[in-house]
Amino acid sequence: MSITDNLLKLKKEIEQEDVKLIAVSKTKPVEDIMEAYHAGQRLFGENHVQELVEKYEALPKDIEWHLIGHLQTNKVKYIAPFIHLIHSVDSLKLLQEINKQAAKNNRVINCLLQVYIADEETKYGLGFDEVIDLLRSDEFASLQNIKIVGLMGIATNSDNEKQIKEEFYELKTLFDGVKTSYFRKDADFKEISMGMSTDYKIAIEQGSTMVRIGSDIFGKRVIKHFKNVE
Repeated sequence: MSITDNLLKLKKEIEQEDVKLIAVSKTKPVEDIMEAYHAGQRLFGENHVQELVEKYEALPKDIEWHLIGHLQTNKVKYIAPFIHLIHSVDSLKLLQEINKQAAKNNRVINCLLQVYIADEETKYGLGFDEVIDLLRSDEFASLQNIKIVGLMGIATNSDNEKQIKEEFYELKTLFDGVKTSYFRKDADFKEISMGMSTDYKIAIEQGSTMVRIGSDIFGKRVIKHFKNVE
């Protein structure tokens, strides 16, 4: 099936659940992204800042760009002028840098707090207690140019559906508690970014509002691309 066919099939399935589809276009050429664009897709996710900036400059400006990979503080300035949503905020230090660069660009940047839910050593993210400590801190209260609009999590890369389901359930439970305690009157705190090509159906069942899907749209083909230093 073509990118267009894959995308239209997924959009029909996902958007009837009132879930946003983020097309993960990392390593994919501009031509592939344009095919998805012409099929109606406007939300795209990238992992690396250098690649994201080059694609932003080359592609239509009505695309909504999401940074979904690990973000280093020294790279924030490159995406601050245009990024729509940063999914991967995993420290107060990073949040402070995003706030600083957003202020320089006279913007408020939307962010998700990335929560560590996987049974793996390689994943980034805040612990549940660290999320609460951050939201309670005076430093967080002073940030005027960022807006926390939800949480993000990556489940364990496993065939064990029960484990994945439990990890997503834990993230949704944390989201509900944080919403009640800290964002009860904030209608913008509504996003739970969880679910990828292998587990998005479980994620949607567990309350995801955004799924990040790459290979089910663009295929598994790996191409030579940018040399990233991240």
